[in-house]
Amino acid sequence: MAGLHRIVLGLARVMALAGGTVLTILIVMTCLSILGRVGNSVLHWMTGVGLAAGFAQGMIDAGFGAIRGDFELVEAGMAFCIFAFLPFCTVSGGHAAVDVFTNVLPRGVNRALDVLIAVLMAVVMVVIAVQLNEGMARKISSGQTTLLLQFPVWWAYAGSLVGATLTALTACYVVILRVYEMLTGRVIAPNALGANH
Repeated sequence: MAGLHRIVLGLARVMALAGGTVLTILIVMTCLSILGRVGNSVLHWMTGVGLAAGFAQGMIDAGFGAIRGDFELVEAGMAFCIFAFLPFCTVSGGHAAVDVFTNVLPRGVNRALDVLIAVLMAVVMVVIAVQLNEGMARKISSGQTTLLLQFPVWWAYAGSLVGATLTALTACYVVILRVYEMLTGRVIAPNALGANH
């Protein structure tokens, strides 16, 4: 079971790294787009008041400004990032936990609650993955594209579906893991890594 846990944890880390990479790219792109938008406004002002008007107009004509379709890219990229981080959060016990009441319960009751919570998480993630798959199929059949960049909307669904499917599989694994821990008394994955409130 410990070997399987290392494999699942490794896959979850790879997915989280992919999400972190995309998130970093989105942050850099957003900053560049904001700087371009501000710079474009300054260039228009310079043209209006006649301050280095030729240079300013040349920069405007060259396309200096906000990155075209930045909102569309952020929307699609963030959907992927959210689902990319969920497998690691699920397998490492990183979800927020309110344990004011459960701290006073016996260990056996807490282990049973861990199993119940894992089952509920698995059910929710399987439902989300199935619904994302159905939504992606509808977007593929409709041929819907984004407004500015004209890339198919289903691409964002597909990226999210990869993370959602891996999260659903990870959540099902966590159910098996928690049942194993409850029955054997061994702890393979401590459930104390999450944000406790």
